[in-house]
Amino acid sequence: MKKEKDYIGVGCGAIIINNKNEVLLMRRAKDSRVDAGMWCRPGGKVELNESAAEAVQREIKEETGLEIKVIRPLDFSETMPKNKASRWISLGFLAKVVGGKLKNTEPDKHDEIKWFPLNKLPKNLASNTKKSIDFYLKN
Repeated sequence: MKKEKDYIGVGCGAIIINNKNEVLLMRRAKDSRVDAGMWCRPGGKVELNESAAEAVQREIKEETGLEIKVIRPLDFSETMPKNKASRWISLGFLAKVVGGKLKNTEPDKHDEIKWFPLNKLPKNLASNTKKSIDFYLKN
């Protein structure tokens, strides 16, 4: 069986807000197989032996060097590319930084990482990231 083809993948991501009311976003590399060149919330896949909250903490540490605390679940999204070759369910969280130093530790996957004011977001947001930010702003 192949992940994403024979069964649905489970992912996670977090909207991380700092004390300046900015959100941390990462721009996917131009050769990324999903959302190339789009700004996205940090996160990744949930492994079999961990909860989604544990996965988002691990993924963000791996991608950014930051340690986060999950504040609460935020939303979920479904991603099914037009070619329908894969499908993902992604769980969104609200989180805050509790340690570490910001660094792009996976430059092959993300070509930029940056804090954005919530009122000056980039136009090219990944759909699940836009959904999470919109949900956060409304609630």
